Amino acid sequence: MIFTLLKEYGSNVQKLADHIVQMEDPAKRTLYAHILVELMRQIHPGMRDNQDYYNKLWDDLFIISGFELEVDGPFPPPSKESLGKKPQKVGYNQHKLNYHHYGKNIELLVEKAIETEDPDDRLAFVSYLYRLMRSFYNAWNRDNPEDVVLLEHLMELSDGKLQAEIEYIRQNGPIEASPKDRNSNVDRSRGNTVTGYKAQTNFNNDRAKNTSNAGNTSGNSRNRNSNKFSNRNNNNNNRNRRK
Repeated sequence: MIFTLLKEYGSNVQKLADHIVQMEDPAKRTLYAHILVELMRQIHPGMRDNQDYYNKLWDDLFIISGFELEVDGPFPPPSKESLGKKPQKVGYNQHKLNYHHYGKNIELLVEKAIETEDPDDRLAFVSYLYRLMRSFYNAWNRDNPEDVVLLEHLMELSDGKLQAEIEYIRQNGPIEASPKDRNSNVDRSRGNTVTGYKAQTNFNNDRAKNTSNAGNTSGNSRNRNSNKFSNRNNNNNNRNRRK
């Protein structure tokens, strides 16, 4: 019975590795080692997803040979001390989160909103946070949260520093424009940046004016067509009387 150091490759690979170790010609030993690595790759094609794919194959070959294989490989052999050694403990961020389903990024965004000086930008920022918190809440909870619950969470996360904006959302609801959208709206007649609900109001007024003008134009066109039709009928009646 052949004792295999790595059972996932099977006893035949173990026999071939032992045979290569006993070869005296270094060039022949290196050639056969490359062939054996290719065979090991075909045995486990799923290992291609590994980042250090060929490096692992050569490490496994040195392990199978009991670290007695001496070849000119593309990678240095691993150390014996690394085998069986426990991996180092990964340090995780132990942030104290009031609400885990919102995550740390929401708290960072809340701090950014508090630092925003422009009132319109801050209101848009808080409205964006409100909608984002709702989406995160729905991702982790089946129940649809009420507005009061989300606003209370937002009040607690901001330590009451966004009370004015939260009260506005509680009474009027969140505004639709985000900070980036609002900063990109420009009043060309005055050359100033229009922000917040001002830009939305101007947009609604312009749309109403365009609709009214379109209605007037359509009405004038209908009146002109009606007059043409009436004049045509009068001309026909005059011709019939003459006959």
